[in-house]
Amino acid sequence: MDKKDLLKDLPEKPGIYKFFDLEKTLIYVGKAKNIKKRVSNYFNKLNHLDNKTRRLVSQIESVDYTIVDTEFDAYLLENNLIKAFQPRYNILLKDDKTYPFIFITNERFPKILSTRKLDRSLGTFYGPYTSVKAMNTVIELVRKLFTLRTCNYNLSVQNIEEKKFKICLEYHIGNCKGPCEDLINEDDYNRNISQIHHILKGNISHVKNHFKDLMAIAAENLEFEKAQIFKNRLELLNKFQSGSVIVNPKITDLEVYTILSDNKSAVINFFKIVNGIILQTQSLEIKKKLDEPDEEILSLAVIEIREKLLSETKDIITNISIPLVIDGVTINIPEIGDKKKLISLSLKNNLHHLQKIQGDKELQKQREDRVLKAMQKDLQLKALPRVIECFDNSNIQGTNPVSAMVCFINGKPAKKEYRHYNIKTVIGPNDFDSMYEVVHRRYARLINEAKPLPDLIIIDGGKGQLSAACRALYDLKIYGQIPIIGIAKRLEEIFYPEDQQPLFIDKKSEALMLIQQLRNEAHRFAITFHRKKRSNSSLQSKLTEFKGIGPKMFEKLLIEFKTVKKIEETDEDTLAKIIGLSRAKKLKQQIEEAKKKGE
Repeated sequence: MDKKDLLKDLPEKPGIYKFFDLEKTLIYVGKAKNIKKRVSNYFNKLNHLDNKTRRLVSQIESVDYTIVDTEFDAYLLENNLIKAFQPRYNILLKDDKTYPFIFITNERFPKILSTRKLDRSLGTFYGPYTSVKAMNTVIELVRKLFTLRTCNYNLSVQNIEEKKFKICLEYHIGNCKGPCEDLINEDDYNRNISQIHHILKGNISHVKNHFKDLMAIAAENLEFEKAQIFKNRLELLNKFQSGSVIVNPKITDLEVYTILSDNKSAVINFFKIVNGIILQTQSLEIKKKLDEPDEEILSLAVIEIREKLLSETKDIITNISIPLVIDGVTINIPEIGDKKKLISLSLKNNLHHLQKIQGDKELQKQREDRVLKAMQKDLQLKALPRVIECFDNSNIQGTNPVSAMVCFINGKPAKKEYRHYNIKTVIGPNDFDSMYEVVHRRYARLINEAKPLPDLIIIDGGKGQLSAACRALYDLKIYGQIPIIGIAKRLEEIFYPEDQQPLFIDKKSEALMLIQQLRNEAHRFAITFHRKKRSNSSLQSKLTEFKGIGPKMFEKLLIEFKTVKKIEETDEDTLAKIIGLSRAKKLKQQIEEAKKKGE
């Protein structure tokens, strides 16, 4: 990932950002008032970060983001994504603690508490909360709206009847209704607890209606002071709701899909809304193969995303009409209201992603052309080396010799074109003859299949390996048609055929960096293949030490059990199903004897 290009493209707007590792696993979700500034701090102030954050930064391979309207919206979205996906680096706090939860105990006259230990047998949990301050704000709101006990007494029916407890200061200052002396009815107390569950689930409107009803009843009974208390509670809820809900809380289950496109690409944005909160977001780039209409692309995306999420949502909104019918699901284009605002927010994300894609493609093309032109100049080539193939040999003390070829197209790995080679005609450790063999095999095949030859060949090695590769091209009668160079590891010297003195390219040259990348990739590809082959060889040699186990039996056993260790640990009856009872008995007997000798 090019960190500079990545940071340059981030928006200077509020929202959340998501870090992914090499395996595309979400490893961190963060919120920001300004996404670009916040993410830039991770890379521009690396020396000031703690070890945990440095470790996080070292694993970041890609970044995604979602734009929202306010910083507080960004917090809510971050919190819900953490709850949904539990990214690795959001869980591992500096103090090795998990995020706090709010939970309501399942005892008689329940309490509302905060905790970092998740034990669902104790009660109902809500969270986790990434901000202790935000969690305490919710708890404070609940305690202002409802008077709940905070003591740890066991308020069983028997204990209360026996008058084991006395009311405390909390009762006298109005923070508790005194359930310890049976001064509040259990049903009334539990009705308050039910309203608290609604608040913590995001069902604010349900609680507001509850207080409106109580206020109306108090007013009818001319209990104006009591009605004012309920009015004050309503105002508290309205204030809390205005700062803590991204969209209308009446929107309980909704999916939002929007699309924007140009001639080459389409960008699809997805929101999942639950109880007024954006719970899931996703942005997809679709590369157009043909001139597919937006309606078709969006329809395919809706199906794919719903299958991926196992979605059962019955309400979908989009920015365009799509020819898609799903049983029991309504698909609409909103014209006004909160749903229309959601479409606008989703399109805002689409527009920024599409602009980023267009900018990325232009920058990528410019970079590719710049690097290839630099290589053409440094290596004195007649044409741009758009297709480059690099060869490397691998063996350890002459065992299991193999070779590999990697291919880069326009400066990028083209992994479908990579090839492994088992050395067939060379006996013993001979790098030169091995190089001759694989180069000859590679281009003999291309010639026979009438496929185009590369623009440049790179040989990982010095003058000896390069000369061997040139002999192969000469025997194929294509020597001189393809530029070919060798690169020696020690001083990064570039060798040309028939030149006595090497070429030294500027160490900061992008051309040399690309050559090194090709060489390193070829080496990695070759050594990986060699290790696999050597491992299989050692397995086979160990297994064939046992009498009565030939190559075919070995293959059967290895396909079934994968490793010799598993074969040795398998019981006789299971082995008999693969190789027969007689062989299984002999094999187990020899395994036991070998173990005793090892002891």
